[in-house]
Amino acid sequence: MTDTLPTLADIPNGIVSLSDYERFAGETLDTNAWAYFSGASADEITARWNRQAFDRVGLESRVLRHGKGGHTRVELFGKKFEHPILVAPVAHQMLAHPDGEQATAVAAAALDAGFVVSTLASMRLEDIAVAAGPRIWFQLYMQPDRAATLDLVRRAETAGYEAIVVTVDAPVSGARNREQRAGFRLPDGMSAVNLGDYAQHVPSAALQSVVFEHFLPIAAVWSDIEWLAANTSLPVILKGILNADDAERALGYGAAGLIVSNHGGRTLDTLPPTFTVLPRIVDRVAGRAPVLVDGGIRRGTDVLKCIACGASAVMVGRPIVYGLAVAGVRGVAHVLRILRDELELAMALTGCRTLSDAGRDLLVTDPLQLKL
Repeated sequence: MTDTLPTLADIPNGIVSLSDYERFAGETLDTNAWAYFSGASADEITARWNRQAFDRVGLESRVLRHGKGGHTRVELFGKKFEHPILVAPVAHQMLAHPDGEQATAVAAAALDAGFVVSTLASMRLEDIAVAAGPRIWFQLYMQPDRAATLDLVRRAETAGYEAIVVTVDAPVSGARNREQRAGFRLPDGMSAVNLGDYAQHVPSAALQSVVFEHFLPIAAVWSDIEWLAANTSLPVILKGILNADDAERALGYGAAGLIVSNHGGRTLDTLPPTFTVLPRIVDRVAGRAPVLVDGGIRRGTDVLKCIACGASAVMVGRPIVYGLAVAGVRGVAHVLRILRDELELAMALTGCRTLSDAGRDLLVTDPLQLKL
């Protein structure tokens, strides 16, 4: 790695928010990488909705409350986290920076953030784990060959990963028109190195015409989740849950936790924003398992709103890659620092000493609506 210390040195002047990083990343990344990281499916409506959903909900101010001893700590699957902001799995991070996932791992460790490593990482999962902190999870795309799936799981177990995150909402890729217009392809020498010979089984936009003939017959089903949960000692977390009935079924098939996610709008366009779906999933789960959420989170206030709706933690993807593209490990660290600082400010200004103080009474729906 060329970057080693997560300091703020070399952060461009004027970057004080996650939206600043997005703007700078758009000027830093080439057309190919920008289309991949910033694009979404079809007309990208869901991606926009993810952001807009947070803007339509306000926070209730509470004053003169005692804040001594306040903190942002949470516990997930028996492990303590200093704050509820995790790095979401994002593939092919070497597209953004030569240090790729190793830089992200170093930054996450320095900022006490959990890090979820993608199956489609551009570096070996073992090498990423060496650079990472103790709170590292492995995101798994189930392979048609159970032996291949189990091989990935065993490698993750041996390398010290603490959970398996199974992405369940992408048996095929979405219609990513922005990537298609840019003619997206991985540069020579870059690949999903952890899949090796199994890489051809990853859903490909080039093969969407054979969805029913090729992909769906080999896609994972509920019994595969049950099999996986029975064959690993690690908690199995399902990522991509948007339906309360699916949430209930997931628990019955052995899932230890759920992530409310629409894949950042990258699969089916016009899926609802995750923030609006979150409460009904939380209500159905009713405390039986942790519920995490991702999608459109760009401010510490967004994090607090998710916690107030019952989320155990949140995951952030695109802003991490934007920070990586702009300033390597330092950029990722800065993104995480900004979010945590903003979360603490939001907690202080709403009278929340700990995250458990944030409930739905903290939320103001239709904040611009006059109430008499």
